[in-house]
Amino acid sequence: MQSPSIRIRCRDFTFVTFNFVDNDVAREAFDFIKSRTCKLGTVEKLYAFSHRPLKNEKEMNGWEFYDPKAEFRRQGISEKLPDKGWRVTTINKDYTFCDTYPAFLVVPSKISDNVLKYARDFRSRNRIPVLTYIHPINNCTITRSSQPLAGITRRTNVQDERLVAASFSAWMPGGSEESTPPASQQEPADSSMLEASLSDMERYEDELISRSAAIYDEKTGETRIYGRQQANMIVDARPSINAMVNQVQGMGSENMDKYKFATKTFLSIGNIHVMRNSLNRVVEALKDSDISPLAPNRDLLHQSNWLRHIHEILDGSAIITRRIGINHSHVLIHCSDGWDRTSQLSALAQIMLDPYFRTIEGFIVLVEKDWLSFGHMFRLRSGHLNHEDWFTIQKDALAGSKVQPGENDGRNDALQNVLTGARRFFNPNKDEADLDTASEVTSGKVVDEEATTPKMVSPVFHQFLDCTYQLIKQNPTRFEYNERFLRRLLYHLYSCQYGTFLYNSEKQRKDARVSERTSSVWDYFLCRKQEFTNPDYDPTVDDRIRGKERIILPNLKEIRWWHQVFGRTDDEMNGALNAAAAAENGRLAAVSSLQGCPRPDQISRSASGTPKPPGLGNTHSVLTAVETAHETITSDNKHSALRRSASAEGPNAFAAIRDGLSGLNIGKSILSNLGRAEASGSAIAPHTEQEMREMT
Repeated sequence: MQSPSIRIRCRDFTFVTFNFVDNDVAREAFDFIKSRTCKLGTVEKLYAFSHRPLKNEKEMNGWEFYDPKAEFRRQGISEKLPDKGWRVTTINKDYTFCDTYPAFLVVPSKISDNVLKYARDFRSRNRIPVLTYIHPINNCTITRSSQPLAGITRRTNVQDERLVAASFSAWMPGGSEESTPPASQQEPADSSMLEASLSDMERYEDELISRSAAIYDEKTGETRIYGRQQANMIVDARPSINAMVNQVQGMGSENMDKYKFATKTFLSIGNIHVMRNSLNRVVEALKDSDISPLAPNRDLLHQSNWLRHIHEILDGSAIITRRIGINHSHVLIHCSDGWDRTSQLSALAQIMLDPYFRTIEGFIVLVEKDWLSFGHMFRLRSGHLNHEDWFTIQKDALAGSKVQPGENDGRNDALQNVLTGARRFFNPNKDEADLDTASEVTSGKVVDEEATTPKMVSPVFHQFLDCTYQLIKQNPTRFEYNERFLRRLLYHLYSCQYGTFLYNSEKQRKDARVSERTSSVWDYFLCRKQEFTNPDYDPTVDDRIRGKERIILPNLKEIRWWHQVFGRTDDEMNGALNAAAAAENGRLAAVSSLQGCPRPDQISRSASGTPKPPGLGNTHSVLTAVETAHETITSDNKHSALRRSASAEGPNAFAAIRDGLSGLNIGKSILSNLGRAEASGSAIAPHTEQEMREMT
């Protein structure tokens, strides 16, 4: 009979096994670990509140590092600077306007606070469109919000329409001479160098958006102008099917009849449940690293779709970057509540657009601004207080069998798999198929209790860091911070040593007085800056020199596993990809030697010899649909029945929407509810609280 053992899986993806001689001792240790991690009861019992930082950390005062006034002044917005069409509002100074937004908000100058008050009820959790970034060259902007509460009747709000319209016209490209930067900082008159580097898929995405940006004659509905032009864009990070299901639940997406000044694009980025399950599969492939010398299970890595999700997030961010940096257009980003996928897309686009955010100082400001102040729910997504469901006991069923990666090791008796650490991300369940469907409606209120809700835990911030790693790997001289900086930041997301990531919003952090009672995580990094600085960093920005342009774009074919964060070697996780890339590059080199080498400016990333990561199609795009007031274009043209959204004012409105949803195979329960609502005029049967949580 094998001795009992306890397996601990940590948040930094290290795996530890403790072997015991006596079952009673093992049980006592198991219960002790479980009690000390699951029964703290409150965030204030975490290590951050008793941690005493070293002297050099105390001198940093990271809590004061981010100043929103200073950051937006850097972007050119201040009462003392010429009006760029934006102003600072104090409407949320006490967090009563929106308790998940920061106190410091920037809105269009022409929009009064009174308009904001009437607009807020139209956006989920009152998260109205507000400014987060303005481009220093063309003055185009990134604004962010939550989904509109349009519902099945396609409800509208004039004040919201005015707010979005004002955001898109606050400052048109090519402003006054005063705002024109020195010649050395300007972009080329045309963006030919950047455009030449685009892949076929990226050109396809831009063409799809540009087609929908045509100007129409209001009387005839015919196209008046077709071609390359400014195309202000609303980005809905969700698949279009998901947004439709949300619409049935009283939320949804913009009615583009009311936003004729913009094009709306739907992305196919999965919800928090999809991402949690994906990382769960990655951990299954890696879980025996402490007891087996074998490489990770590559089949499980492939089945996880983790690289596919990284591809989609980077692709969506690049679409936004090209809209602003190349097409000189404004972009509004939202998902459901506007604090998960919205933060990912907004922050990554800013890294691609602005060299400042590729410095250590700028990256800290970016995390503070687009993640912490805009209310990414770090406590909810991280599960700092643990959960008893993550502790399991398994009997020995495979004693003496050979250990295979990704399988039960068979060496434990009564106790195995204390699933702390990385396992907190994951909650294997029977409704896995449902999590990959369109259902992602959120509950009606934010979870206020501090107890961990397993199905609300998800690696959203981890994905952002992974995407940033991909950009660093592909642009090794363009970032001041190095890979270790990102890896250590992920570690401290879960270490609970600092107060930065313990709460869900700026308001909660102020209520808990974390700046007085804990240390900032930035203290740790700022006093060790040399350790996290890239020695090859070149801050030079010159748009006339290839490789030194202001804008960087990801090569989606070069996406690789962030092997360091998983504690594995590059060969173990990327060996097959790297070998295939080397072989293909050799083949292309041979072909080039026979045909003559093309000029550098003729080489695009579409001709890259690097093979696609597992699970990615050659033309896989995150873009699923483009919608305007005049038409809806899907990337695959499969759902022609939904070319135009059904108007709620028509005589057969509910039938039209139901038939459209039916063609998308969304689910019988939703469609049957819709049918009953049409027949009886009654409200759609509400979901239970548990169902609503699963549909986030």
